[in-house]
Amino acid sequence: MDIESRPAIDRRFCIAPMMDCSDRHSRYFLRMFSARMLLYTEMVTAAAILHGDRDYLLGFNAEEHPLAVQLGGSDPEQLYRAGAICADYDYDEINLNCGCPSDRVQSGQFGACLMQDPRLVAECVSALKSASGLPVTVKHRTGIDRQYDYDRFAAFAATQIDAGAEALIVHARNAWLKGLNPKQNREIPPLKYDWVYRLKRDFPEQQIIINGGIKTLDACLEHLRRVNGVMLGREPYQNPYMLHNVDPVIFAQANVEAPGRIGLLHRMYPYIEQQLDQGLPLRRVVRHLIGLFHGEPNGRRWRRYLSENACRKSAGIETLYQAERLVS
Repeated sequence: MDIESRPAIDRRFCIAPMMDCSDRHSRYFLRMFSARMLLYTEMVTAAAILHGDRDYLLGFNAEEHPLAVQLGGSDPEQLYRAGAICADYDYDEINLNCGCPSDRVQSGQFGACLMQDPRLVAECVSALKSASGLPVTVKHRTGIDRQYDYDRFAAFAATQIDAGAEALIVHARNAWLKGLNPKQNREIPPLKYDWVYRLKRDFPEQQIIINGGIKTLDACLEHLRRVNGVMLGREPYQNPYMLHNVDPVIFAQANVEAPGRIGLLHRMYPYIEQQLDQGLPLRRVVRHLIGLFHGEPNGRRWRRYLSENACRKSAGIETLYQAERLVS
């Protein structure tokens, strides 16, 4: 699509980029719940794009739009080249990762540790904008380690706004670069929603998206009274059916019929069969469907059957048919 003819991106409801979760099969499935929510890829490093299999790393189905690609990197020249490639693949947005605290990401000098160098991040933002012509956003934390200084956090944000970042996506916790693993970094540092609200008050013209610890659509509506958008990650991945009312509740779309779980499953069958025909193991798609019957009668039987059987080399679409009988 021509960049100038693209519709403006609506970031009121976003699904977070999650390593080992946000692949193209997960995104295809989640898109069935909402035509409007903004989806994100897993983080892809600029170096991988420049030297790896680009179609594998960046390819996606047209049905996934609107879709943003999240990039990892700290070299403006590399990001410039990678950003141009992402534009060629027709993404709707490029997001720069300044929030991941993992040791592997830190060793590559990107992720949350970049918050220590706001000017370098701004150079990266400028490079991505110049190369791609796409909206560029930054996903970051409220700070790193035990730095609890709102002014420092706001100064980082201001530097990225000046560089042209269209939106800031704030995981409302600090990232502890030492002493906590990535899972603990999503749970232990205290949430500071008030800092994100204050940032929006201080920069009223800037799009501010809040992330971290949000579990329900009602909570989303509360946040949306104070910021421009919400981003959810683990909760919808573990319990995807919580998304079935996103379009009417968040986007106020009338006459949108909420899909049923079995109906969604049936809509996935042609896609799964197509992937199987191309040689993809069943488990690669089915792992994203495990939570579809979360909280439902026989939901545990569904999860157990797929966990035990979808990983077999001989597993095919009939494995899903059998699992469906357990919840029908």
